[in-house]
Amino acid sequence: MTTTYPRAERAAQARELGAQLTAAGIDGVVFGWVDNAGLTRVKSVPLAQLAHAAEYGVGAVPVFDVSLVDDSFTTTPSSTGPVGDLRLVPDLDRLTPLAAQPGWAWAPADRYAQDGTPHPGCQRLFARRVTEAVERRGLSVRAGIEIEWVVADAAGAPATAGPAYGMTRFVEHSDYLREVLRALTAQGSAVLQLHPEYAAGQFEVSVAAEGPVEAADTTMLVRHTIRAVSARNGLRVSFAPVFTEGSIGNGGHLHLSLWRAGLNLAHGGPGRHGLHPEAEQFLAGVLAELPALLALGAPGVASYLRLVPSHFAGAYRCWGLENREAALRLITGSTAGQANAELKCFDAAANPYLAIGGVLAAGLAGLDTGLPLPPETTSDPAALDAAERLPASLPEAVDAYEKSALLRQALGPELYETVLAVRRAEAELYAMHTDADVIEAVRWRY
Repeated sequence: MTTTYPRAERAAQARELGAQLTAAGIDGVVFGWVDNAGLTRVKSVPLAQLAHAAEYGVGAVPVFDVSLVDDSFTTTPSSTGPVGDLRLVPDLDRLTPLAAQPGWAWAPADRYAQDGTPHPGCQRLFARRVTEAVERRGLSVRAGIEIEWVVADAAGAPATAGPAYGMTRFVEHSDYLREVLRALTAQGSAVLQLHPEYAAGQFEVSVAAEGPVEAADTTMLVRHTIRAVSARNGLRVSFAPVFTEGSIGNGGHLHLSLWRAGLNLAHGGPGRHGLHPEAEQFLAGVLAELPALLALGAPGVASYLRLVPSHFAGAYRCWGLENREAALRLITGSTAGQANAELKCFDAAANPYLAIGGVLAAGLAGLDTGLPLPPETTSDPAALDAAERLPASLPEAVDAYEKSALLRQALGPELYETVLAVRRAEAELYAMHTDADVIEAVRWRY
């Protein structure tokens, strides 16, 4: 039997961890993965089955590759519908006891075929492949995703009416936020900031940068934790791109920096604002591919109700130092290690592995071609006649994605076609809906 992951070693690691988890009062382990619609799916096993799951995986039907946000399904030439089986194989290096769900631990899962070969549609394995391509060049990327969410009461209304960034809503929910902070800290997440955001009932948490795959894992874990803490406090939580029509939505801003031999290439270089040539070329590649990348980072019909001018969403394909209306905001930071770039046009409906992997692939293409970074936008792009608007709807983004030879090659034919099919199907699913209907349909799905 052909295998590409070390079954025996993983089983031994699971048995070793099992004793520690038993001592910690853990009864079961949740395995999580994110589908192409951006929904987090889970399966779990009792602790006694962890070693078997680590060695052979847990069955998962491959039809979830073509699931939509409403749990219906589309098809692709490679999809097999209800036929077949994949194996969810947990990454035990990321196994984490869940502070807000006593008795449970969590681990992200990779997906393999039954014979142990990688599933070509596995988004996490895709992100790892692109990360390894970056590392083969002697480079590394540090990444992190800001997580925004709306807290609602049992009736579904925003749970606070306090002003944006206001002390009022922070005081009203100080116990809840303390629980979020304590749970994340207990799980090993290095929280940088936790504060009220702009929209009604909205909060944001930022965690320290990590490697690309690890950053996507942490995004899953943080959201899982926020949802669990919210439930324990009788609150509902939404990560949907828009919660209330016309309001600022939930972003999933991606921060990243390029490094070589311990040197942050976004600081101390000869280029604009201290950029090194490699960093400029990398960011130029991302900007060039950004319309197509929206199909990965702003994947839903509701994403484009958020991605509008003058909503701090980055609706224009441009970059600028601390320009919060540009799609790509450059941040110099107060120290050499803090300098990074922020993609503001991505939202919380994205599969983080797809979003990060796609951005890395685009950045590598910029390095390959020595692509120059275009002129900086130093003012609000909405006021500029020449400012280039990013796609304003999912069909527009899908058109750009379909023309992207770069993403087709990076994702591989099966994953590329599956993402395309899901995006087309969701655009058709909500084609005749009003904006309010779309928001209502997906508000509690993410």
